[in-house]
Amino acid sequence: MKKLTILMLCIATLGLASCKKDTIIGPQNIVIVRDISPNQWSLINNGETYTASLSIGEIDQYHVDNEGTLAYISYNNGTSYIQMPFVYNVDAYSYEVYNGGVSIDIESSDLQDRSPIKPTSSVRVKIVLVSTD
Repeated sequence: MKKLTILMLCIATLGLASCKKDTIIGPQNIVIVRDISPNQWSLINNGETYTASLSIGEIDQYHVDNEGTLAYISYNNGTSYIQMPFVYNVDAYSYEVYNGGVSIDIESSDLQDRSPIKPTSSVRVKIVLVSTD
């Protein structure tokens, strides 16, 4: 009789425990969209890299140390985006995240020609700050 009572208690406990529902709200990511005009690109590293820096106040040292950043670039005013890093027309696009901002770099991926191609029109950049909270 004791075994049957314990078995029924276990079944009832499992049944009641499985009915509990928790609402979990995930992290709130921040999306920042900025345009980079052609005159914002500067040539560094002995002419081997074009770079443009974006000041983003939401990026602090905690974000740099503990959270994630995704970066995308668009050459068609935001109709479509390409995630960085990537290579297009022999140029390698990458980004660096630091306390206070992001820098976008364009470098040649071809050892025969070390000069990257500077964008001649405005490009749109989308930065996604992935939160852990």
